Amino acid sequence: MSAEAPPPLPDGLVAIVKRDCPTCVLVAPVLEDLAARIGLTAITQDDADFPVAADWVVHDQDLALSWHHDIETVPTLARVVDGRIDEQVEGWSREQWESFTGVDELGTDLPDWRPGCGSLSVDPTLTDELAVRFSGSALTSRRVEIAALEDDWEAMWDRGWSDGLPVVPPTEARVLRMLEGTTRDPGDLVAVVPPDLVECTVEKVAVNAVMAGCKPEYMPVVLTALEAACTDEFNMHGLLATTMPVGPIVMVNGPICDQIGMNSGLNLLGQGNRANSTIGRALQLVIRNVGGGKPGGVDRGTQGSPAKIGLCFAEDEAGSPWDSLAESRGFAPGTSTVTLFPGEGPRLLFDQKSRSAESLTKHLAEMLLSYASPRMVMQFETVLVMSPEHMNRYRDAGWDRARFLEELGSHLIVDGADVIAGAHGIEEGMPEFLKDAQLPKYPPGGIHVIHGGSRAGLFSAAIGGWVTGEMGSVTVTREIER
Repeated sequence: MSAEAPPPLPDGLVAIVKRDCPTCVLVAPVLEDLAARIGLTAITQDDADFPVAADWVVHDQDLALSWHHDIETVPTLARVVDGRIDEQVEGWSREQWESFTGVDELGTDLPDWRPGCGSLSVDPTLTDELAVRFSGSALTSRRVEIAALEDDWEAMWDRGWSDGLPVVPPTEARVLRMLEGTTRDPGDLVAVVPPDLVECTVEKVAVNAVMAGCKPEYMPVVLTALEAACTDEFNMHGLLATTMPVGPIVMVNGPICDQIGMNSGLNLLGQGNRANSTIGRALQLVIRNVGGGKPGGVDRGTQGSPAKIGLCFAEDEAGSPWDSLAESRGFAPGTSTVTLFPGEGPRLLFDQKSRSAESLTKHLAEMLLSYASPRMVMQFETVLVMSPEHMNRYRDAGWDRARFLEELGSHLIVDGADVIAGAHGIEEGMPEFLKDAQLPKYPPGGIHVIHGGSRAGLFSAAIGGWVTGEMGSVTVTREIER
């Protein structure tokens, strides 16, 4: 079934009112006056006999008229043509009402002006019910009935819909509200989700975003993250199937970060911020519930990591002296983007004594050399989350991103003889034919720097990656569409 067609309003002069509105009660005599002098239809929301019991009063008992015609304030005085509002005024203003109706001396014993009240059709206690009543039938997802004595959370856990944490029941009202966060049609295809290669619509994403605890305004970020995850380059299927402890790390740039209240400062990689905590989780729930990517199935992580639940954060662009991560990847300043990196949990980079850019860079390189294994080179990428206090070393020295990466890379070269299998009595390592080579720890372009964190603390973090290139995953950045 499709959503109900908007019921027509009676043509002519129409007033939408409710008794539970002091201004509507105030203008009730004016409405009777207009009905007698030029004709008027009163649409009453809460009392069939208000402003008076008469044949020109229509009771909008189910609020269908008010909801479908977007009435936000009562009283609303409207001129209706062919069943639709052509123009309107809200509240009471003698001057406006006389101009609008062409009738002089309206309510001469009343105050000149009074504000209106909220329409019942936008009452927060009723909006969800009305949305389901009048447009809920547009949803195509299967309805699952939960028995009266069942606990919602336990029922969803028993059906395998959870990542182990409680999920929010995706009622029709909540899903419809979530869909208000995007301009995309609920039936639009977003991606074909691995590992089962299931087609996923905007509506299905909204269902899982509700379960994750998202707000509607997060939807554009979740949708874009899913699109990025389901590209051949990112290789979400491979990321699930690897036994390494990795998942999609979501990094957000641009104005949308402030618009939806994302955290780029204190504890940005931790708990406490709703957007950060739920966006990454929503992506993972879609992969799980739509694509079938569950632990013990295709998801084969030996030990896993918190990154498999969801890790999402924003960059502190305003506090950085450098171009943003998105800009470094070719996007114009001011563009809202999602960058998806195949990574594990964050790891501390500790340096409280370096006061020069040179010293800090050398020390960061020493720490980055040990990712996964000091003997594994050219195979993994990394994200360096540079804290404000560490970034100040480069601000003071006048270094830009290019200078930093060049200097850092020069300290990330290792002797093949030290990292081949068997060297120094360690069986793990690179192939023998590389023993005379000078080898970079990370492949070209394999270090992604993003700025964020508290203003206090001489600590940064590294997020290690999975195998890069054709055999693994490539970092993907997408512009966010509303």
